[in-house]
Amino acid sequence: MSGEADRRPGVPRGERGATAVTERVVAKIAARVAREALSRFAEPAGHVPPGRRAPHVSTSVRRAPERTSAGRDAESAAGRQAVLGEARLHITVELGYPSDVGAQCAAVRREVTERVRAWAGVEVSYLAVSVGQLHSAHSRHTDRERVR
Repeated sequence: MSGEADRRPGVPRGERGATAVTERVVAKIAARVAREALSRFAEPAGHVPPGRRAPHVSTSVRRAPERTSAGRDAESAAGRQAVLGEARLHITVELGYPSDVGAQCAAVRREVTERVRAWAGVEVSYLAVSVGQLHSAHSRHTDRERVR
């Protein structure tokens, strides 16, 4: 079937079209995965107000360079998924305190990198996870004195 498509007159093979993954799609995937990764840390998440649990993601996606047919054949022979591009991500999260901030950020980094690659076919070349705010259980009580 692909042999017929190669013999068709008209638009050359390299100009027929391509699958493109937009920045918005990558950002949505990353936000969902980050939220799921943080939900595994149940106790500190209870300190974060419900409206502030969604991570904020900034994304830049660059399309992968055109591959030759030899590159496609080698990729399929190795059983690997084609890489459609490269993404640079910055994720800002709000966490409960006290908690293991490093473990939570590492979980977000690891899972976002793996799942963006698997779900969108985009390689994550840079991923920064920053903590925008820490929410203490004591900070929710506005009628009490300041905690030092």
